[in-house]
Amino acid sequence: MAKHIGIVAVSYEGAALCYRSICAEASRSLGDHQHPEITLHNLCLSDYMNRIWQNDWDGVGELMLGSARKLAGAGAEFVVCPCNSVHEALPSIRGRSPIPWLHLGDIVAREALEAGYKKVGVLGTNYLMKSQVYAQSLGNAGIEYVTPDEADRNRVDRVIMVELVDGLITDDARTTVHGVIERLARRGCDAVALGCTELPLLVRAGESVIPTLDSTRLLARAAVTASFR
Repeated sequence: MAKHIGIVAVSYEGAALCYRSICAEASRSLGDHQHPEITLHNLCLSDYMNRIWQNDWDGVGELMLGSARKLAGAGAEFVVCPCNSVHEALPSIRGRSPIPWLHLGDIVAREALEAGYKKVGVLGTNYLMKSQVYAQSLGNAGIEYVTPDEADRNRVDRVIMVELVDGLITDDARTTVHGVIERLARRGCDAVALGCTELPLLVRAGESVIPTLDSTRLLARAAVTASFR
């Protein structure tokens, strides 16, 4: 029997994409209409943002832990969270969680290592790009971690927080993000991690000047694999 997957949602667009991606990845492996049991729990995004704005990562962790406990009560056997930014709080709660978590940064780093990438640019919210989430995961894999300069970080953050989290996808935003990726490529990056759940909605497969590491799809694949272990 496949293990029951729990999804700790943060933004609704990201959570919906994660759910769809898990189902699609499972169907590709198992056959049409096949996927493990999945339960999703979502608190209001503002609950998270109010704590993030105050740099209250302990508070963010408590929200995540509360969701994990509810998911465990619903029968979930392990948890994934498609929001990259809140992984900053994951180390502080992992030991108190009733069920295991998959770590998104570690999953992306493992894929980058297997692909032979040496220098990976990371895109996401300002909180994510300034955090240790990917710096640590990529560093542990021996991969150089690069973020855009401050102006480009602000451009990407605005696209995510003002547009993508509300499901708004524009050509201007796509041009902006691809421009940032091109500048990372000129700095020697041989791949870019889409470290925001919603970025794959904007940066489509095969359109980037360097290979992309789609954190949402990689998390979905890892969740399906873990479900059958």
